Amino acid sequence: MTKADIVNEISRSTNLDKAAVLLTVEKFMEVVKESMAAGHNVYLRGFGSFIIKTRKEKTARNISKNTSIIIPEHKVPAFKPSRVFLDEVKGPEAE
Repeated sequence: MTKADIVNEISRSTNLDKAAVLLTVEKFMEVVKESMAAGHNVYLRGFGSFIIKTRKEKTARNISKNTSIIIPEHKVPAFKPSRVFLDEVKGPEAE
């Protein structure tokens, strides 16, 4: 599902103008990105959490040059679905 599909579905189910829905969806994504860039996690009860994970420093290999390189510790964004979200995706047979 693309962003356009999401906008169309929300617009259809709420009878709101597509332009207004698109603006809202884009603003939501912008707020999540800005919050995470500032070092804050975003928690949406019943849906999940957009969290910042820290990857530890590690040694990797550059195969073409046959050398070792150090990848420094760094942060990556991640999504952790809520239990309700997971149960709904897994379906009734998973329970």
